[in-house]
Amino acid sequence: MRAAHTDIDRRVALVDLQRGIREASRVGDYGKVIELARKERGLTQRQFGEAVGLSQSAVSRLEKRGAVGGYDMALLGRAAAHLDLPAGLLGLADSTSGTEPVERRGFVGGVAALAATPVLAALPAPADAGQAAALRLSTTAYRRLDGSTPSRDLADAVRGHIQLIQRLSSNGGDRTRLAAVGSEAASLAGWLAWDMGDSGSARSWYGQAIRAARAAGDPLLTAYQTGSLAQFEAHAGNAAQALGLARQARQFLGAEQPAVADAWLASVEALAHAADGDQRRADRALTHSRAVAQTLGRNDPPPWPWVFVFDEAKVNAARITCGARLGRPEWVLTGDTQALATGHAKQRALLVLDIAAGHLAAGRVEGGFALASKAVDAGLEYRSGRIVERARAVRRSFAGTSLPKVVREFDERLHGVYL
Repeated sequence: MRAAHTDIDRRVALVDLQRGIREASRVGDYGKVIELARKERGLTQRQFGEAVGLSQSAVSRLEKRGAVGGYDMALLGRAAAHLDLPAGLLGLADSTSGTEPVERRGFVGGVAALAATPVLAALPAPADAGQAAALRLSTTAYRRLDGSTPSRDLADAVRGHIQLIQRLSSNGGDRTRLAAVGSEAASLAGWLAWDMGDSGSARSWYGQAIRAARAAGDPLLTAYQTGSLAQFEAHAGNAAQALGLARQARQFLGAEQPAVADAWLASVEALAHAADGDQRRADRALTHSRAVAQTLGRNDPPPWPWVFVFDEAKVNAARITCGARLGRPEWVLTGDTQALATGHAKQRALLVLDIAAGHLAAGRVEGGFALASKAVDAGLEYRSGRIVERARAVRRSFAGTSLPKVVREFDERLHGVYL
């Protein structure tokens, strides 16, 4: 009998939740929609904020904004993707499509159906909000899955996603907007190939992303994709090519460049100078990047096409990477470097390897290889070729004639690893 009452209570709670989300969406209180969906997912404000690039206090303000406050469409898009919400429940439509706001239809099915269906899956599908808007949300969802999923498990799905975009475009879709969406998806495919250690495919995908952005006629997107390829080349050690691409990205931006673009590109230029062994220019670029990053609102969502925030912590992380490339342990080891490990697990592992390189450059062999071993753990867990190859580069940087036990154990871990 108690089990029956529990089932009934659960059904009632599901119906109440649906009713609350539906009513909040109807009156335009999208903060309330997010709050209810977040709680249903069992996420704290801080956990949700980290996923969409906001602080806990910013999430609190967002959820209390009500029906009268203005909402950032890009932020609502990230919230919809992370919470698996139909875009229409957050009033989303393709902002450039000229469509009317989505019609909010009534719920279908009874309580019996709800008992066997996850509550958010039972919410109404939105009216057609435009192909580009729906596809962009999917790209954002894949990008966020990258933080917790091996790239090899995502790559096929992302390639299928790109094929769908190309098919829709060839079948008479809005080619300009679909080109922009295709550019974002190709850039993600490039990132995944890079993580898998497939540099040739990464370059090909980034090149496709740039061409698609130019076809879309969007200078900001073109600059972003060109800067992304510059970042890839800087990490690959191709300094001249990286600097040339960074200059092209700034030319695409022109005089009216967003501050976040300036700060990010300066950090990319710093990495390129570090790859060239030019400490002075790398330091100058990092100083400029930090100065601009300090002007950015910490709680403001990043502008499209940026998905993740760029702040002083990212500049500090770039300085650590530059220090590792330049063999400047004082750049790497100043301050609490462990706390600077920003981003998701794979990104943190790469930064920890840079920190390990700084320890080795300072003669701290035990500490350096202990850190490197932790990063290798992440590389094996996520089957990341990029992490493993970076770990091998750190190992090659050790020039000691004798092999302490920690080094021998590290060699044994890397021996025979093929990803």
